[in-house]
Amino acid sequence: MGDVGGTHARFAIVDAEGPLPWNIRERQDLEGSFPTFLDALRAYFDRSGAERPPIAAIAVAGPVSDGTARFTNRGWNISESDLRSFGFEQAVLVNDFGVLAYAAEVLVDRDLRAIGPALTGLDGGTITILGPGTGFGVSCLARHRGHSVPMATEGGHIGFAPSDAQEVAALELMWKLEGRVSVERILSGGGLETLYKTLEQLAGRTPRSLAAADITAGAAKDAGCRAALSMFCAVFGAVAGDLALAHGARGGVYIAGGIAQKIEAFLVQSAFRQRFEDKGRLSPFVKAIPTRLIVNPDVAMLGAARAGVLLAPAEPV
Repeated sequence: MGDVGGTHARFAIVDAEGPLPWNIRERQDLEGSFPTFLDALRAYFDRSGAERPPIAAIAVAGPVSDGTARFTNRGWNISESDLRSFGFEQAVLVNDFGVLAYAAEVLVDRDLRAIGPALTGLDGGTITILGPGTGFGVSCLARHRGHSVPMATEGGHIGFAPSDAQEVAALELMWKLEGRVSVERILSGGGLETLYKTLEQLAGRTPRSLAAADITAGAAKDAGCRAALSMFCAVFGAVAGDLALAHGARGGVYIAGGIAQKIEAFLVQSAFRQRFEDKGRLSPFVKAIPTRLIVNPDVAMLGAARAGVLLAPAEPV
């Protein structure tokens, strides 16, 4: 199984037969630059010494169409036919947030931590999964009367809608510099950096050249970093609430991605939940929806394995 994003390439062998929890072994997070996806995959098998399993299920950071994918934030292409040529009997490509929708149905309490009130949500209700990273991912586990359908989306590219005067001012400046401003332009690692620079300019200060990690680390002492991270969390909550309304996510909103885990303490005390609930006449609807942070480090592998079991053809193609 694999989980390959804009800046990471992780692979593992998952024994997906029998009851949960499945055994995840030979996991490796590959560092370094590889010319192609298959070069990274070949390096994994060379370094791990793992035997090649019959099914390859790979989570990719980009849309999947007819068994092919191009990584949105990386210049790689990959196809299921490439994987079969590599030596797998069967192959499945799934959007990286799509696999989280496959995993959502089998996560248990220890895999999740509440952000905001500890609510239960509607048993069997639809679940929204979202989170910032290299980009901003969105997926949905649509559920109705015992049936469930994992849905990958490109919801991170919807337009950003400001909610107060400061956000309007930030958007206007971003318009001048960027043109159209999507949610991902703010809710991502690069987006946080852009937001910091924008707010510093609006405050009449010369922004320093800070990476996203520097901004999150500096939020405790530096006013500019704190302002950027505060707006980031507020916008995050507003977007999460909007998507919960769009999906009818009465089963919960699950937050994924490395950024959210790194800023968990700040996120909890920020305006995230307040803005999540601030939906006018529909506030009672979203107030009953739990917001939970996924803390299982193997959630993508779990979802990819489940997708492989459910989607791989009964007979090799």
